[in-house]
Amino acid sequence: MKTAFVLSGGGSLGAVQVGMLEALAERSIVPDFVLGTSIGAINAAWVATHPGLEGATELARIWCDVRREHIFPARPLVGLRGLSGRADHLVAPHALRHLLARHFGSERLEDAAVPLGVVAVALDSGTEVLLTIGPIVEAVMASAAIPGVFPPVWIEGRPYVDGGVANNAPISHALERGATTVYVLPTGYACALGRPPQSALGVAMHSLTLLIQRRLREDVDHHDGRMDLRVMPPVCPLAVSPLDFSHTGELIERAREQTAAWLDHPRSVTEFIWRLGPHTH
Repeated sequence: MKTAFVLSGGGSLGAVQVGMLEALAERSIVPDFVLGTSIGAINAAWVATHPGLEGATELARIWCDVRREHIFPARPLVGLRGLSGRADHLVAPHALRHLLARHFGSERLEDAAVPLGVVAVALDSGTEVLLTIGPIVEAVMASAAIPGVFPPVWIEGRPYVDGGVANNAPISHALERGATTVYVLPTGYACALGRPPQSALGVAMHSLTLLIQRRLREDVDHHDGRMDLRVMPPVCPLAVSPLDFSHTGELIERAREQTAAWLDHPRSVTEFIWRLGPHTH
């Protein structure tokens, strides 16, 4: 019997996963291995290297200190170079790399206390890859390299981009690794925005989360019944964009309370599967 945690991407909405992780840790639900993609790869790397309630609590503290400029710094010249074709990205990756290096240092995937894998996509071939060996910072940067937004990350001579391009919630990898119980931690998406995003980056990120959630619903439909699949209910309604880091504390608390209630009185995923795809209120 093996238990896996699977964490999807979603920008600033990754704060939702932190509340879910706290609720799971409070009930001593621990994984045998952890898999993540994009922002989910960052959270997965933390929970794998800092397991238990103390680690989840520390992750919440770290998230509450993060601001947009720590991940998506405004650098107009970088954006102009990207738009003019003189660069392959719109946002400089240095701020995110610095943030990750500060918290992970030189730690390696294979040395994590809990076995860890993060999904990335080889840009030259389109091949999906589960990274399980190598520096955590490099692997997570690759998994979170949103195409066009961040530059590809080169690992052993190959360029990699965001794993969400191919497999945003790697349930399939959990099944391949022998998981019998899988806890899926989705970020959800901004299903109740008052108005559409106003910036190019905002439109791109919101559209990406819509695509991610649609794929997640399809994956849940496909894998349900092949294992004990436990999808944590996404926070809903949600009016926070994946670029907005000003509501982190609120998202963590809402997710923790909602997940705790679900864990104490679990219900079939079919009761809230509509939340995983596009819907209105």
